[in-house]
Amino acid sequence: MPKNSKILLFAALTLLGFAAAVLYYSSAVFLQLFIAFALAYILNPTVERLERKGVKRPYGIMIVFLFTVILCGGFALFLVVSISGEFSNMQLNLPAYIQHLYEITPAPLKGYLGVETTDKLAVRLGEVIQQARNAAPDLLKPLLAFLQKALSSTVAVLLDLLGYLIIPVYLFYLLFDLPQLKTFIISYIPDRFRPAYRTKLTEVDTVLSGFVRGQLSVCAILAVLYSLGLYVIGIDLAIVIGTLAGVTFIIPYVGTIIGIVLSVTMALLKFNDVLHPLLCLCWFGFVQLLEGAIITPKIVGDTVGLHPLVAIVSLLIGGQLFGITGMLLAVPVTAVLQVFLRSLAEYYRSSDFYREG
Repeated sequence: MPKNSKILLFAALTLLGFAAAVLYYSSAVFLQLFIAFALAYILNPTVERLERKGVKRPYGIMIVFLFTVILCGGFALFLVVSISGEFSNMQLNLPAYIQHLYEITPAPLKGYLGVETTDKLAVRLGEVIQQARNAAPDLLKPLLAFLQKALSSTVAVLLDLLGYLIIPVYLFYLLFDLPQLKTFIISYIPDRFRPAYRTKLTEVDTVLSGFVRGQLSVCAILAVLYSLGLYVIGIDLAIVIGTLAGVTFIIPYVGTIIGIVLSVTMALLKFNDVLHPLLCLCWFGFVQLLEGAIITPKIVGDTVGLHPLVAIVSLLIGGQLFGITGMLLAVPVTAVLQVFLRSLAEYYRSSDFYREG
């Protein structure tokens, strides 16, 4: 290998290691950039469509921004009205929840806590409240210490909050400079490699757009289906649980687990039977079957093409290394790596080593 090539390879590996270290120690910033990047992938086709119709790119971005704000504002208003009504109903059912929770509590646990009857439970709750009142002065010192510590970290909290507030700024510059960014990157690719680079860039763009746009569409559909099913079953906070399960499905399988746990818990508290938790399980299983057999193949297609086992392993590895940021990035990064691994496999199969003999 020529000396210059060795130097370039060493520089590339050094930059890669530096980027991994920065990602590890600045995961919060990269999470914000990832959100902005995902939004740019969603909105960029509309901006380009407006640009082809003669609208200048900055004005097109502002039009798309305005439409997105109106759409998100309307959705947020709908959620606030729906959730406030659900919480009001939940408050009315709170005494029944406590009664059902008491009924399903095992007898040995009731004996250990000294609440074998509802009268003893009321007395025990009164004692706990009185003890809390008596201990209030003693709790002031730890509380003051906590407040002091919280105030000392206010700057860090404000910086994190500021990072999320300036996501629209990240998004604007990503949308505005996306064409120039592609040209800038291509300018560093040697002429003899540019055709192959453009081919791979197209494949990577197809994979990322398929995941980002497709996965968000799948999340929205699942949120609606989960909410409708839980509402028909009669679960309190159906829209809250369904929306939360759908939104968190951006990390595959996590939203389903959260939705099952919350809906089954609410079913046990409200109905105190086996039928309604089973209905919740069956509904989530049915929707998950629809997602795997119809929704994801129709919307995402085969652009990502990750085996479910590979996706699960990548999620676990990403979460272990980089926490929530790693879980968010695990599937798209693995899908992009698969593009290059597929090329490596094709190169290997066409090599003399593989073909000879």
